[in-house]
Amino acid sequence: MASFSFRAGNAGKLLRIPLYLLGRLGTLIVPRGRGWVIGCGAGIGDGALALWQAAVDAGLDPLWLTGSAREQRDATALGIRAIPKNGLRGWWATARARVVVVTHGFGDANRYASSGAYLVQLWHGIPLKRIGLDSPATVQSAFLPGFVPLQKLLGLLYRAQTRRIDVLPAASDRSRGRLESAFGLGVQQVLVTGEPRVDVLSAGDAASRRSQAVARRDAAVGALPDGARVVLYAPTWRDGAPDPAVPDDAEWARILDVLERTNSVLLVRSHPLGEGEYRPPVPTDRVRAIGSAVVPDITPVLPAIDVLVTDYSSMAYDVGLLAMPVIYLAPDPAEYARTRGFYGDYAEVSGPDPAADWTAASAQLQASLEDTAEFDRRAGRSRELSARMHAHRDGRNTARVLAAILARTGAAATIPASPTPAPKGTE
Repeated sequence: MASFSFRAGNAGKLLRIPLYLLGRLGTLIVPRGRGWVIGCGAGIGDGALALWQAAVDAGLDPLWLTGSAREQRDATALGIRAIPKNGLRGWWATARARVVVVTHGFGDANRYASSGAYLVQLWHGIPLKRIGLDSPATVQSAFLPGFVPLQKLLGLLYRAQTRRIDVLPAASDRSRGRLESAFGLGVQQVLVTGEPRVDVLSAGDAASRRSQAVARRDAAVGALPDGARVVLYAPTWRDGAPDPAVPDDAEWARILDVLERTNSVLLVRSHPLGEGEYRPPVPTDRVRAIGSAVVPDITPVLPAIDVLVTDYSSMAYDVGLLAMPVIYLAPDPAEYARTRGFYGDYAEVSGPDPAADWTAASAQLQASLEDTAEFDRRAGRSRELSARMHAHRDGRNTARVLAAILARTGAAATIPASPTPAPKGTE
């Protein structure tokens, strides 16, 4: 079973309406200062960490709001000033902050205290599947499921919340249009600055990015066989539904055969909001888990990956910055398009040959790893997709976002002249 769904989340929001109202009253009384608070639904990482570092380099002192003991430990290890987001301290810090930065939802900070702040929503990927106001899943609830008036109410509440967003970075004009539609915003809020979270894929030289990524990868999953190539499997979140791509025993046998033949290792990264059983019948070092509990932010590890396998994940857009070949494993594109929906045609992203199951995906993977021409063909398609979706690839996305925030809030700070290195301890 998945660990979260919109149905359960929305039901919880309805029950918490009195707390939202109390929190709003509190923010009308408590004056906001000049400080920043930053939170991230995926832990200490993503675009939030990039912006935190840039803000520190600019002379600011942002406070990180954590959601778990693990996040608090990670923040301490990186020298990040942090407190729990929930409880009185988290509420007070959020209520006093001039700028509130989130990556997933308002609950990344204290959800009851962000009203009246300058709200920065970094988001966490270029949308391929429909999100927000464009997705029917957003207004589903476990309480009175299918009740249309309640769905309309949830839509109105969602729109009222998202209208409070002051800045939402977009990777390109094409991505901006999707984000404007999904969040009910306009060109004044959605800025084509590039996404801070992918600066790590563009800043510096390729050799350094690869070396740092390999160190992160091996620290997470252990040393790999000599000369082994690395395949990352990253299925998307299915909002509580079972993952239809979990291999059966016969498919596992085919996968393992390809991994042995090509001297490769498969790293499996289930979505952090879901669970999937990706355990081969016989334990093997050729298949290893690299879930969010091991690596909260996978983006800095991508330069240490050779091939991506995914279905509808926005990661397909990100790896194009590295010209990484992608195998599209999509067992249910027609059903997914009906129930969730895509921006545009899925074939525009996947090409004409998405695999319907692991048998077909394994054949495509083997061809890509054994045939240089096929590897290069898929790498070229990935590069072309990235060129359409990423307007900036100079490692300066975070600096552009920070400059926009400072200009609009009137804060005095200095923008770093060059891309910011990763915080100590993250390399």
